[in-house]
Amino acid sequence: MPLSPNIIDTLPEDVLTITGVLVMLIEAVLKPGTSRKPLGWLAILGTIASGAAALYQLQYGTLQAFSGTLQIDAFSVFFHVLIAAVVLVTLLGSLDYFEGNATHAGEYFALTLFGAVGMMLMTCSVELLMVFIGLEISSISTYIMAGFRKGQATGSEASIKYFLLGSFATAFFLYGIALAFGATGSTSIAAIAAGLGTSTTPLMAFVALAMIVIGLGFKVSAAPFHVWTPDVYQGAPAPVVGLMSTAPKAAAFAVLLRITFSGFAGMESRWAMLIGAIAVLSMTIGNLGALLQKDVKRMLAYSSIAHAGYLLVAFTAFPQDGIAAACFYTAAYAAMNVGAFAVITQVSGYDETSRSADDFTGLALRRPVMAALLTFFLLSLIGIPFTGGFFGKFYVFSAAINSGHIWIAIIGLANSGFACFYYLRLIAALYTRSLKDVTAQGLDITPQRAFLSVPAGIGLTLAAAATLILGILPGRVLSLAQRAGASTLIPVEKAAMPAPSIETK
Repeated sequence: MPLSPNIIDTLPEDVLTITGVLVMLIEAVLKPGTSRKPLGWLAILGTIASGAAALYQLQYGTLQAFSGTLQIDAFSVFFHVLIAAVVLVTLLGSLDYFEGNATHAGEYFALTLFGAVGMMLMTCSVELLMVFIGLEISSISTYIMAGFRKGQATGSEASIKYFLLGSFATAFFLYGIALAFGATGSTSIAAIAAGLGTSTTPLMAFVALAMIVIGLGFKVSAAPFHVWTPDVYQGAPAPVVGLMSTAPKAAAFAVLLRITFSGFAGMESRWAMLIGAIAVLSMTIGNLGALLQKDVKRMLAYSSIAHAGYLLVAFTAFPQDGIAAACFYTAAYAAMNVGAFAVITQVSGYDETSRSADDFTGLALRRPVMAALLTFFLLSLIGIPFTGGFFGKFYVFSAAINSGHIWIAIIGLANSGFACFYYLRLIAALYTRSLKDVTAQGLDITPQRAFLSVPAGIGLTLAAAATLILGILPGRVLSLAQRAGASTLIPVEKAAMPAPSIETK
């Protein structure tokens, strides 16, 4: 029996919501001390089903739901699958993370799924108020997860800082929505695009967009809205950081792409300069800040600020090239960053015994596979050829150059060179024998047979394979990104008729 259109329109979100509710209900009846790992497996199955449901939607072309507030097209499907993939790797890597350490692990699995629901709603929303609803669903889940290690003072501090500053940024986003309504008479992205041509208050419209950019800039850790990032990354559990540094950012960038290139396309000459300035600030502040860090998670926090700047460079390019480059870079960054934090999760454990670069010194002697994987992900973050990070930066900078913004591409390349110092410094530490190993007499430094669970191994393999495939065979994903970019540039009014299914030539 065929599914009704209403179910098809929100099928990935429905699957995740039902799975999350089931996890919560089962968690409530489990006895204290009982393993919560089966709940994790249930969450993993729900995530896989959600990703499959997103791919299933492709055969229906472009769909609209809830009076046109949601638009399901190639663009939203691209990000739905990406978010599902990030959540899958996160769940696989953290399946044993809470085992024996926390009795509330079931809540973690449920919050992860509910957060993903909000992220997916953001990527398919073409109405700013619906974007806000998705943003809040995602944010509330990540606020709680940031302080999930209840016995750690740094975890509580991270959660409080994230919540307070996140609430402040949300206010900017809401003010932006209100001003957009005042300038154009609507909060629909398509209606805003049409209303800009006849608006008598263009300055108000630009201020509205600027406030929206501030609100979303917080979510993507772009400078100067990045002050929460190092402290929250340092205090939050490693698997949570891996998730919050990738999936929510992907959703926020998807929203920003729709709003700028579709809703405010008529003001591109203005907002391109604004976002270009934010990109330069993010790249520079992020890389300079990372150079000064000894804590690995704080270093990767500043690194994420820099990478947000690299991605924002794509917003200065021509629409279709810029959207495709941004989509590809988002996928590449998600693969390599979630992989890096998955390695840190396995090396540090629940108590995070390995925090500073010194703690990672000589890791190749103790756990050579983990050291090799972390090295691979760090090389991709640098942008070394044959990795996803290389082609991600290549497409972004090429798009900027083709649109005439050579200056920002040069600044981006220079920042990529600066980034080599702190990434290579950590890589060198991995393969350097620690002072303790050198001075101790008769110390056995043979490789350890450290336990790595099968789910964690699968998650790391998926992240490494995605990073490698995006580096050696990027054409397929780039083609999908280009089709996604073309679909989001189609006015919403024209999306009522079903579009043909997406096929890659």
